[in-house]
This record gives sequence, structure tokens and C-alpha cells, in this order.
Amino acid sequence: MPLSSSKSPSKTMCLAIPGKLLEITDDGHGVRMGRANFGGIVKQVCLEYTPEVVEGDYILVHVGFALSKVDEEEAARTYKLLEEMEQLGELDAPEPESVPPDWKT
Repeated sequence: MPLSSSKSPSKTMCLAIPGKLLEITDDGHGVRMGRANFGGIVKQVCLEYTPEVVEGDYILVHVGFALSKVDEEEAARTYKLLEEMEQLGELDAPEPESVPPDWKT
């Protein structure tokens, strides 16, 4: 999620959002996936970069990919800061289908 500075609108920074991992699944193609709760909004995330995480862990997610595991306190601090900065709008976007209907064979 881009964050722009009012002094330099051309520079952006992408943020990772903390969430609690609720469930771990396989997408049918061997990709490790999960469902994570971000302040009451549940989204599907890819867990391929974080093989060590288990259900109940807190993870940092960027564009649908879990990048690292964090402790609960760090997750709460980060989420609160992002909320104060009004940087959680990306969570409201609808989730795309995992595989478009015309790709199914």
C-alpha cells in the first residue's frame, strides 16, 4: 500500500499489514495459502515465503504475501499506527477469484 509524503509526492513506500493467521490450506496446485484476520476483515494470503508459521501466528502481509512472522504486541502496535495514518483502505478492496473461470480446465 503506497504511502506518499506531502513534501515529495513522487516518493512512495509500500507497507506490510499485520494479521492473525486463522487457517492454513493448500490451493490445489501445491501452493501453501491461508486466511488471515486484519482487524475483523479476513483475507486470503500466500504463505510460501513463511513456511514456519502456524495457525494463530501473527504475520506481516504485503500485496497478499506473508513476508514474516511477528509477535502479537508488534502486530498490535503496527496495526494501530497504520490505522492512525489511515493506511488500511486496501483491506476494503474485494478479493479476486483465485482462478478466473475461463482458466479452469
